Amino acid sequence: MNVVKTTIEGLIIIEPKIHKDERGYFFESWNHRKFNELVANVNFVQDNQSSSSKNTLRGLHFQIPPYAQGKLVRAISGSLLDVAVDLRKSSPTYGKHFSVILSKENSKIFYIPEGFAHGFLSLEDDTVMSYKCTGDYNQSSEGSLMWDDKDLNIDWGVQNPIISKKDSAASSFNSFITPFNE
Repeated sequence: MNVVKTTIEGLIIIEPKIHKDERGYFFESWNHRKFNELVANVNFVQDNQSSSSKNTLRGLHFQIPPYAQGKLVRAISGSLLDVAVDLRKSSPTYGKHFSVILSKENSKIFYIPEGFAHGFLSLEDDTVMSYKCTGDYNQSSEGSLMWDDKDLNIDWGVQNPIISKKDSAASSFNSFITPFNE
């Protein structure tokens, strides 16, 4: 397993060791002991999975404390552009984002700790994304930022993605008051 630190503290890309032969492939997508050697005190309590058609954009979502969630994200099929935005007010990268392509082909796994907004764009039809969460979903604590916010300046690579009504009503970053003060 290769661990890649990103330009934003806390965001980690994991490149698993893939064993391939004429039958197919095998890799370890999760190991509690190994992960906690890399990131201390992480306990995943919920697994989620979504399927999306090409150009579907979901996000930028977060949950406010005490229901904040860290996420461990990977693509099971297809590919997606995965984006995390730093919402930690005391962070030197507050308001900055990092993106990575996750795909069935590259098998990369992206760890996003609490204190980030998260979103993704499906790059292919039938893209299936799976992610572990460190906290249970709590509807009353969910929040979202506009995917096309000018202050965040995220290059999604599409002009008119497919988005939900909820995501089209998200807050601007300029009007956002972060609850993540760490």
